[in-house]
Amino acid sequence: MTIWTEISPTPFRVEYVDAGQVPTRALRAGDPTAQAVVFLHGTSGHLEAFARNITAHAAYDLHAIDMLGHGYTGKPDKPYEIADYVTHLLDYLDAVGVDSVHIVGESLGGWVGARAAIEHPERVRSLQLLCSGGTVANPEVMERIRTSTKKAVTSDDIDLTRKRMRLLMADDASATEELVEVRHAIYHAPEFVAGVDNLLSLQDMERRQRNLLRPEHLARITQPTLVVWGRQNPFGEVPEATALHQAISGSRLELLEDCGHWPQHEQAERYNALSLDFIGKAAG
Repeated sequence: MTIWTEISPTPFRVEYVDAGQVPTRALRAGDPTAQAVVFLHGTSGHLEAFARNITAHAAYDLHAIDMLGHGYTGKPDKPYEIADYVTHLLDYLDAVGVDSVHIVGESLGGWVGARAAIEHPERVRSLQLLCSGGTVANPEVMERIRTSTKKAVTSDDIDLTRKRMRLLMADDASATEELVEVRHAIYHAPEFVAGVDNLLSLQDMERRQRNLLRPEHLARITQPTLVVWGRQNPFGEVPEATALHQAISGSRLELLEDCGHWPQHEQAERYNALSLDFIGKAAG
């Protein structure tokens, strides 16, 4: 099954939204009169990461976006920090007229979502942290992200993109050839190549340290929070998930077997059920 046939049972559109003068690619689906859900991907990712979740969540007003500097969204020429991503997210929500939203954030997207929940609590109804980044600065993991991404971007060899995608997954088969081709096309767009260091800037230790979500920050999150983690996550082991859960009062932790860094994709059926139960309770 392809990305678009997975989404197509649900009417959807892909459009470009002016978010604070940054043209932002967004997939819109679901019920525009319902509460809004926004899907936020990880470092060097794009909205197709959530193809297996759109139809399941179609009772809500759905927004999957390419974040600042990512995918086919605009790429201002500066190193991106978490505050920049949060500003872009809020500019997007303002542009489409969404006052508050349920955030589903994977990896970098969770980092951004958590910071938005802390700094702008009135805009965030609930928070899902899927293998979320931003709570530790592990030099080995940071270097793995930097080098695997840079190699895939600076070489025309699609096998390097394939390896980058397989790095995310517990099972290589989850990195479908279609996903590899989509990411390879994005990675090799001239503006992406030119700006790749900007979106890898949080792999720089000094910059990462000043953007980290520390326990005292996480303690300020009051929204209902669901932490979902793959037991085979290559970018953060289970104790990282446990610490995140313990730092956020009242949060719920779900550990998924046979799952790496993309729980929403690798274990879509299990994840979708968890998410819908969680959002349904948070939505009241």
